[in-house]
Formats: sequence, C-alpha cells, structure tokens
Amino acid sequence: MYEGVVQDLIDELGRLPGVGPKSAQRIAFHVLQSDSADVSRLADALVQVKARVRFCTVCGNVAEGEQCRICADPRRDLASICVVEEPKDVVAIERTREFRGRYHVLGGAISPIDGIGPSDLRLTELMTRLADGVVTEVIIATDPNLEGEATATYLSRLLKDLEIRVTRLASGLPVGGDLEYADEVTLGRAFEGRRLLDA
Repeated sequence: MYEGVVQDLIDELGRLPGVGPKSAQRIAFHVLQSDSADVSRLADALVQVKARVRFCTVCGNVAEGEQCRICADPRRDLASICVVEEPKDVVAIERTREFRGRYHVLGGAISPIDGIGPSDLRLTELMTRLADGVVTEVIIATDPNLEGEATATYLSRLLKDLEIRVTRLASGLPVGGDLEYADEVTLGRAFEGRRLLDA
C-alpha cells in the first residue's frame, strides 16, 4: 500500500497481538507525526525491555533480576501458590490485594488446536516447587474459557495424589452485569458458587 519503510513499519506493527491493519496504520502515522525525542524514547524502551527483562527463575513471572519482586519478598506466604497462565494474570490478581502468597506462571494454557500440550507448559517446574512439602494450597487461576478449563482439569488430576489442597477461583456473574446477557455456563457457575447471605 505505502512505500518502503512506512509499509515496513505498518507490517511490523500489524504483527503485534490485537493490532489490526487499520490500527497499525494509525500507529505508524502517529509515529511519523511525533517528535523525534518521543520516538527515540519509545525505541529505547523497546530495546531496554528486550535487553534487561527476563523471566523469574522461580515462578516464571517477568523480572529484571534472577527473581521477580514477589518471589524476592520475604513477607509473602510460602504455603500457597496461585497458578496462572501468563504474567499479566499476576498483575490482575495483585491489583485485588487479596492474595499474599506466591505465583507460578505456566506460560500458556493447554490448547490442542494451537499445538500446545502439557509438555509445553511449566508443569515440571511447578511439581519441583511442590516437592519440598512447604506448599499446602494450590489455587488454580486459569482463564474461564475452554483452554483454561482444560488446563485446570489437567492440573487437578496431576495434583490429586499430593497432600495439598487444590482450589479453583470462583467464577460467575460480573458485578454490574445483567442476567439476560449471561451465557448458560456463566449462570451455571454462579449457581454452583452461590453462598449463604448473612442477615
């Protein structure tokens, strides 16, 4: 469509997840119209993140050192591990300020269609972490979709012989949602997870 480096930029931006052709074009023209200093800061940030950020050797979360800030924090509860699919899930749970344990990032979810099986996830590392007997509860916090459910089921079977309490995050109706727009699975989960109201 465009010539040379402009089209190259649009093509590269279009390869990013969630960025379609029109968004890639808008971003490219925003970059063209931006100050050189702004573009240099963006380019430097991209180079720095690739050079300095790695994955935590303990949990698989993003880190600038050997361990992420959560694994390095001595105040975190060693007895509970929350298993998530991606580092972005750690951020989402941390925002709630409800969980004070540690995490284990699988690096994805079981998805036969995408060719991702259990051996492609960080399950061996999880089992190694559970071997010393310190952990008493594993909270499975995979996404409530087909792949996340398959991963949760696989994990629960994998962990059933260990003397560890295995729980799954509750799922159901979102706050502010309408019943008429909820699908059958969501409504079913809401009924399963109902709780007694204190008068």
